[in-house]
Amino acid sequence: MFDDRTDAGEQLAAAVSEQNIDADVALAIPRGGLPLGRIVADELGIPLDVVVAKKIGAPGNPELAIGSVASDGSVWLNDDLISQLSVDEEYVKTQREEVAMAARAKADQYRAGRDAIDLEGRRVIVVDDGVATGATTRGCLRRVHNAGAAHVTLAVPVGPPEEIERLRDEADAVVCVETPAWFGAVGRFYRTFGQVSDTEAMRYLDVNESGSE
Repeated sequence: MFDDRTDAGEQLAAAVSEQNIDADVALAIPRGGLPLGRIVADELGIPLDVVVAKKIGAPGNPELAIGSVASDGSVWLNDDLISQLSVDEEYVKTQREEVAMAARAKADQYRAGRDAIDLEGRRVIVVDDGVATGATTRGCLRRVHNAGAAHVTLAVPVGPPEEIERLRDEADAVVCVETPAWFGAVGRFYRTFGQVSDTEAMRYLDVNESGSE
């Protein structure tokens, strides 16, 4: 479906333009969202920053997300799953604090001393390379809303149709290029889907607000 993240970013930027999405700021979700975020930001002629959230793993199963926390402490919790697994309230509280600290450190690392872009009253587009469970995406969207953004668009190249529909409750608008009925994993829809290193990802932020090197 997509050759690589560059191809996905170009198709996503075209879809954003076709839907006449207006935005003042683009925020990419590290690490994989940054190659696409750079392309979308350049297409719209707007600055690019990051928005970071990390998932809260279930006790004894860290890969199973029971929620997520963003760098400012904005949280999304899967209350049904927490209840189903009988997760202790103290565990959630402790994990929430630890995960928020890790997300904050990651955001600071990527900004390398730069201030975060003020989102108050601004139209924001949040970009990632795809959605699977949507856990970290929800944390990121809540972070943007809590920062006072006037309008929030989520833009991704691919995601499962049911999850994309659920994310419409978290964003004012959603742009998704493909919503295949049988999903599996995001990487399945890329011919090349290698890991993006922190160093590589940070290069996409190493431009001034006009988009020039």
